[in-house]
Amino acid sequence: MKERLQKIIAQAGIASRRAAEKMILDGRVSINGTVVSVLGTKADLEKDEIRVEGRLISTETTKVYLMLNKPRGYVTTLDDPQQRPIVTDLLSGVQEKVFPVGRLDYDSEGLLLFTNDGDFALRLQHPRFQVSKTYRVKIDGYLSNQEMRLLSEGITMEDGLFRPVYITVERKSSKSCWLRVTLMEGRNRVIRRAFDCLGHSVVRLIRVAVADLSLDDLKPGTYRYLKKREVMRLMSTSI
Repeated sequence: MKERLQKIIAQAGIASRRAAEKMILDGRVSINGTVVSVLGTKADLEKDEIRVEGRLISTETTKVYLMLNKPRGYVTTLDDPQQRPIVTDLLSGVQEKVFPVGRLDYDSEGLLLFTNDGDFALRLQHPRFQVSKTYRVKIDGYLSNQEMRLLSEGITMEDGLFRPVYITVERKSSKSCWLRVTLMEGRNRVIRRAFDCLGHSVVRLIRVAVADLSLDDLKPGTYRYLKKREVMRLMSTSI
């Protein structure tokens, strides 16, 4: 059932209704990834992903943490106007309402975390915590030594500098190249855009690790719950 956003925030114990109204006006609240700044906006806590300063609001009392090996052809959202498959379609058997931690675009694959714990989600996503994400990236064409130096030194893009904390070539040929890239950021499609700047299209992009949590042998389209020690390690990860 849809209710006014300030009422949902107040009922979640985050702030009074008056303080919640100020949060909305200040642009500190988002619904399904879109910042909301208009009072009177309504949402459904059971269906919508509502965040206050990046922190997820949830009615669940039991905290759930799981990882999915996302295949291509799924969107990382809870609702898609184009009626494409969504990642939660792959979470059969999960009774609790969980939300994705971060994003992997439609054509990207690999490790995607889910939770109903707002503190956990914030810890892994907010730039100040500097949680690393590692990807295997296949690009079209041969990557020269000069281009590798450019990547290592940083590429200036419209929304800022792209500079991986680690990049190495796994294997290459005259037609394509596989790289391992580690980032401390999560800008939208930043890897694809960076290689586009160099004239190389990304053919495949697979997230293989978040901090020290890796996919290992988890098959595409399947998920597993995180162990308690894994959750604790992720919560303590920062620079």
